[in-house]
Amino acid sequence: MAGEKVNRIHLTEKDYQGSPSTMCRGCGHDAISASVMRAFYESSVDPRKVIKLSGIGCSSKTPAYFLGQSFGFNATHGRMSAIATGANLANHSLISIGVSGDGDTAAIGLGNFCHMMRRNVNIAYIVENNGVYGLTKGQFSATADKGSVMKGGKVNDIPAIDIAELAITFGATYVARSFSGDRKQLAPLIQGALAHRGAAILDVISPCVTFNNHEGSTKSLKYAKEHLDPIHDVDFIPHHENIEVDYEEGKDQEVVMHDGSRIILHKLGKDYDPSNKMQAIVAIHAAIAEGKFLTGLIYYDPTRPEFIEDLNLCETPLAELGQDMLQPRAEMLDQINAEFMK
Repeated sequence: MAGEKVNRIHLTEKDYQGSPSTMCRGCGHDAISASVMRAFYESSVDPRKVIKLSGIGCSSKTPAYFLGQSFGFNATHGRMSAIATGANLANHSLISIGVSGDGDTAAIGLGNFCHMMRRNVNIAYIVENNGVYGLTKGQFSATADKGSVMKGGKVNDIPAIDIAELAITFGATYVARSFSGDRKQLAPLIQGALAHRGAAILDVISPCVTFNNHEGSTKSLKYAKEHLDPIHDVDFIPHHENIEVDYEEGKDQEVVMHDGSRIILHKLGKDYDPSNKMQAIVAIHAAIAEGKFLTGLIYYDPTRPEFIEDLNLCETPLAELGQDMLQPRAEMLDQINAEFMK
């Protein structure tokens, strides 16, 4: 439409939309979908070069609600990580984004999830974390905090799995946490995940308005808002032309962006280094001890090779190799067989 704002590849925000949502009204998952669309639009990613992956659960329905022009695969329960690994190996030219839930990731799919991180598979993996099984009427999930109260009154007495700590321990190289309603923080974190080469895990607290938004829940909208503990202000600048600034800690700096817009940078004096793995884990535990949600970019390692680099795959995606490249010539097979006979 004439007059609509376009990004660097001449697409509008509408080009990143999907089907109308069928989630409960006010569900945090819809807010996450909005941040996903904003991130892809702002980063000028061609949706036709994206593959969306999911498993089973409320969260796994949401990829239908964004990037309607992208490829998609809805896997079986807990198997998204395995499917994502295969898709990445078959065609590493596609940008992979996975959306899963706390049950799909931290319960039935935990084994697959751990090995995906250990291999550093290149994917932006969003966990829509609400602490309950929404499709099966609100039982506690593996991320439900100890002491949290179910809608029916039952108290959870089992310690929670912390997805961010797990991701750091098992080898993910970009680990962040945010809140579904904080688009100002979440959208740049997603942009950073899309630009990262390796396993980028975003644990997003996403209150379930139907089964986990009551007094006593530690993942309700009210509780999350009162216990967020951001470690820094977050923004993301796409890598087009370099913009450099130099200013003192505790000061503000206005910067003119490539499109003429202006942002204000504030250099925090807080001593936090996201490349320090031990500091990241200690910070997570300190926040848990205070009943807070540590948000922001918690851990980042840009030096570790992604999975396809470790495998030394050819530059052409495997899915695009022709028959002549995949089937050895007769003389080559004879040579291989001769080697086995030695």
